[in-house]
Amino acid sequence: MSLRSAAWPQRVLFDVVVRRTHPARALECWVVLYWLMQTADVVIVGGGIVGSSIAYHLTASGCRNVLVMERESVQGKGSTGKSMGGVRAQFSTPVSIQMSLHSIPFYASFEERLGYPCDYRPQGYLFCATTHKQMAYLQANYAQQVKMGLQNVRLLAGDEIRTLFPQLRADDIIGGSFCSTDGFVDPYSAMIGFMTWAVDHGATLWKNTVVTGFTSDATGIASVETPRGSVASRNVVNCAGAWAASVAKLAGVDLPVEPLRRMLVPTEPFDEFPHSAPMIVDMSNGFHFRPEGRGFLLAWNDPEETPGFKTDFDPAFVEKILTRAADRVPCFANLPVNPKRAWAGLYEMTPDHHPILGETPGVPGFFLANGFSGHGVMHAPATGKILSDLILAGKTDLIDASLLRLSRFVEGRLIHETAVL
Repeated sequence: MSLRSAAWPQRVLFDVVVRRTHPARALECWVVLYWLMQTADVVIVGGGIVGSSIAYHLTASGCRNVLVMERESVQGKGSTGKSMGGVRAQFSTPVSIQMSLHSIPFYASFEERLGYPCDYRPQGYLFCATTHKQMAYLQANYAQQVKMGLQNVRLLAGDEIRTLFPQLRADDIIGGSFCSTDGFVDPYSAMIGFMTWAVDHGATLWKNTVVTGFTSDATGIASVETPRGSVASRNVVNCAGAWAASVAKLAGVDLPVEPLRRMLVPTEPFDEFPHSAPMIVDMSNGFHFRPEGRGFLLAWNDPEETPGFKTDFDPAFVEKILTRAADRVPCFANLPVNPKRAWAGLYEMTPDHHPILGETPGVPGFFLANGFSGHGVMHAPATGKILSDLILAGKTDLIDASLLRLSRFVEGRLIHETAVL
């Protein structure tokens, strides 16, 4: 399928009616029509980093009539502004690795491409294994990553990790894996860069705009309904993040995406651990941390967390994460932390921890870019490219897009990503 326009049927019909009934007022009536029934080649629902990347890629490919609808007064209030900002290619499945192999070099050249910064810092990811089973897992992932073309990943022995970071309690670390091109970006800056470039080249951003419904006809999606009026479009992309299922339901689509809270704890300035360090992942319990400003950013996936739209930070989480931090990094026992600076955000989880990308079966023109399970920021460049290709040309050569279709869940084709933080 290629790009379909919703504009010309309304224009032709209106032109015929107006010119036959009120020819002297045709121009005035055209103005009224434009206000009542605006048109867009593509409407993107959600102005976070994924929606912004898709807007950029569509616009850069020549599709200038792109409209992004953001429900908030500013971008990034959903998950983007609360992300940890990690980017990595150390995944376990080929499709996840492929998306990273496109996205990370894109971030590395972001400012050159767009003229805006994203603060890509290739400080790496270091996974630390404490059991032979974990090490075997890293070795299998390493083999897959190298096979897919990742050049900067290597396996490390426990002694090498202890030499690199003597501040770690590493008596139980038997080895690990490290990739020097993994690292961090500033999610907010990347999002703003994508959207600003798109708007500068013809796209439109509507803030404070809630989608209230969709209309369809025998051809598929026909329009998007909002308090600002109806927008005719044959191509709509659901980029609503953790709220994607409710947007999909407006189009009659059941989407297996649910929100899951993740909490992050930034520290106050702390200089007893090197700020040149990578993201360090303790595989014994999932605790991980990275440098942030003059301090560090601490994260941990609490196994007791349950799905739901919980965006409040739980103060009890501070003790949980500091206990794990001090256990792995003894000097972190002295970490100064202000709980009032900590925050919570939402992952958008799918059953197999892979995103749902592409056109919806049974609803032509309704595209999905949902369920990134914590990897939305790191895979935003690839997602923008993939969705732009699918909308404009009906196919993409970046990945085998059939792997990530919504239909995989009913067809029993789940592809579980196990390298989830």
